[in-house]
Order: sequence, then structure tokens, then C-alpha cells
Amino acid sequence: MSSFLLQRCFRSLGAAVLTGFVLSMAVALPAQAEKYASIVVDIETGEVLHARHADALRYPASLTKAMTLYMLFEAMKAGQLDPGEALPVSPFAAAQAPSSLRLKAGSTISVRDAILALITKSANDVSVVVAERLGGSESHFAALMTAKARDMGMTRTTFRNASGLPNSRQLSTARDMAVLAERLLEDHADYYGYFATTKFNWGDAKFENHNRLIGNVLGVDGIKTGYTRASGFNLMASAKRNGRRIVTIMYGGSTSRSRDQHVEELIEAAYVELAARKAAPDQALEVTQTAFHQIRVPVGPDDAALPMLNGEVFRAGLETDLAQGDEGSSAR
Repeated sequence: MSSFLLQRCFRSLGAAVLTGFVLSMAVALPAQAEKYASIVVDIETGEVLHARHADALRYPASLTKAMTLYMLFEAMKAGQLDPGEALPVSPFAAAQAPSSLRLKAGSTISVRDAILALITKSANDVSVVVAERLGGSESHFAALMTAKARDMGMTRTTFRNASGLPNSRQLSTARDMAVLAERLLEDHADYYGYFATTKFNWGDAKFENHNRLIGNVLGVDGIKTGYTRASGFNLMASAKRNGRRIVTIMYGGSTSRSRDQHVEELIEAAYVELAARKAAPDQALEVTQTAFHQIRVPVGPDDAALPMLNGEVFRAGLETDLAQGDEGSSAR
């Protein structure tokens, strides 16, 4: 074979190999980077009004703290904790990565302030303080959280820490988180009002709740946001209008703004659908899902994999990065 033909052969082979590699990457990467999932549940009937990838495993990020709070409320309800009790801060708790209150080892924080810090600031150091008080260690507390999740019927959820900081084995689903939200509403109605807290003062610092749907979307009164670079922007939200309550879960937003907008659209669609069913109960089957058809997934399958800073794509070389769970908020 001439050298010319050999060169053409190798070029063709190289092109084929390169093309195959690119195509395999195009197929593999979206599946690996997929983070979006959502579900909307009518709490009154338990009916799922909308679901996309609702049973797919996702990283819960700081939605984890909803279970940490459930365990804390359970202990309070049982008389094991008092809102004024001072919780000690261990060196391990103080060393947790932001988002945090920057608690000092050897200091204390009251149970009430711990609740407010978890709900508004999503403080990772406070999560460990609570975990150590209730479980002796964070790892044991995480095992207790997982056991409680199983008891609730959250069959695909595993907790490895109390905060939602990155752990490849800490996984859940949109459907499981909807179960958790419903149980918080049912089992701890006396404490659910904490989730509507919009501001929290700690010393000279003032923190706003990351859940910006509260006060901006009719009926929304909780409950928890979350963010890590692996999860994207997550939100567990609950709303009540005209005596009808729904829970909406979303994983994987590329920014907090796009996530909030999408969840708002899901909430509005749910109430449009419920109203339509009430107006025409004999046509309930025909009405099903109509309101959700126009809603598009807000991100591509790999968009949420991009590291974000204050709603913008993070570029290497910046001195600071977005804290896991913090969503870029700061003391004001």
C-alpha cells in the first residue's frame, strides 16, 4: 500500500475513533450530569399532580436539614429538648464548611436559635451541633435519620450527614422529599410555623431566608432550599390557598432565580388544575395534567453541573466560591 493510502487510512481511522469518542461523551455526560427532578403533591388527597424524574436518585444538599429539623422537633415534642436549652459547640461542629454561623468551639447556641439558623442561614455548623446533641455523633445521627426515613416510607433515601454537605452516598428523590414535607406538616404542625421565618439575627449579623418564595408567591409558607455544586439549586416548598395545601419539590436548578421561577410555575399550575377540577368535577379525568403541559424544564441536563457564584457561572481564578448550601447570601 502506498504511503498516501496509508496516511488516508490512518486519518480515517483517527477520525472514526474521535467521532466515536465525542458521541460516547455526548451520550454519557448528560446522564451523569442530570440533576433535574420535580414533583407536586396535593396534601389533602395525596395525589401526585405532576412528576418528572421523581424517583431518580439525586443529591439532596441542604434539603437534608428538613430531616435534621424533623428529628429536632420530635425530640422537643417528646420533652427531650427545651427551646431555651444551650447546645454545646464541639471543635468538629465549629470546623464545618460554610454556610455557617462561624460558631466557636466551646460556645453554645440555644435550641430556638439553632432552629432559626438552620431554616434561614442553612448553617452547617449548627447541623452538627444538633446531630451531636441528639445522636452523640454526626455519623450515628445520620444513621438515625436514615432509619426514620425508612419508617416514613422514604425507601430510596440515605443520609450520611446532618447538613447535606457533599457525600456521594447521601441520596434521595423528589418523591421521598415530598413524603418528608408531608410528615413535617402532619407530625409537627406546632413547629411548622418556624419555616415561615424570613429573617434571623445572630449577634451583629442579620440573615435572610434563602426561600424567597415566602411572601412573594401567594400561600407559600415554607420550607427549605439547598445548593451544592453536585446537586444544583434545590427547593422544597409548601403553599396553602383556600384551605388546599400542596407540596412542590425541585432538584437541579442552574441558578436560584431559575429554580424559584420554575417552582412558582409549578405551584400556579397546581392551583389552576385544582380549580378546574372543582369547577368541572365530572370532567376531572379529562382535566388531569392540563395545566402542567406548558411548563418546560428550566435547565438542560448538564447545566446545573456548572459551578455558580451569586447566580453567575463561576470562573476559575476568583478568590471566593459559593458556599455549599449558602446560595451566595451573606450577613447584612
